[in-house]
Amino acid sequence: MIGAGDARGELYERARRVGALVARRGGVVICGGLGGVMEAAARGAVESGGVAIGLLPDEDRGRANPYLSYAIPTGMGQARNLAVVCAADAVIAVGGGYGTLSEMGLARKVDRQVVSLGSWDLGEHTLHAASPEEAVEMAFAAARRVP
Repeated sequence: MIGAGDARGELYERARRVGALVARRGGVVICGGLGGVMEAAARGAVESGGVAIGLLPDEDRGRANPYLSYAIPTGMGQARNLAVVCAADAVIAVGGGYGTLSEMGLARKVDRQVVSLGSWDLGEHTLHAASPEEAVEMAFAAARRVP
């Protein structure tokens, strides 16, 4: 799960719903471990009985959002974006700025399907979902094709 580091209102709720839906299907939420969309997705997953893993950009586990099941400090800064997308079978992007755009590009570079839910439009290189339910369905369909 990737997206806006500062998410409120509808954006936060969409990400929270995605996290919950992933958990209910037995998936694990992997994210950057901080706030915004990352926090919302982790919260949704954990509140639904699932697992949320955060790959933190620095060495300070104390910066992790409170909903993570596991917080992994990387000391890699923005380079941890590659670890986030490589650890995923498919990537759902909710909102976001240039950091999210870089993760989307990295995901495609390592052959992970990207589902955009109100995020960047990369044309034929992304699937576009209109709802959290559709985004999760698309991501799980793509993940089944990952060897």
